[in-house]
Amino acid sequence: MWVYLLRSEKNRERLYVGLTENIDRRIDEHNAGQADSTYKFRPWKCEVKIWFEDSEKAKQFESYLKSGSGRTFSKRHF
Repeated sequence: MWVYLLRSEKNRERLYVGLTENIDRRIDEHNAGQADSTYKFRPWKCEVKIWFEDSEKAKQFESYLKSGSGRTFSKRHF
């Protein structure tokens, strides 16, 4: 399972973290406006994508990146 971080090309400060099994299809959906939470800030560029064999670990990492300390980590390292 992929955990990914997108950066808006419209507003470089805007980040989005998601989880998917098909990374290319999901990014295309974000850029086509098919995701309500990312529609306003498209186009999006994938900054980071990390593959996890264990889907539970992927969900935990996604949750972490969406937390306050995870957002700080993302901004600092990505």
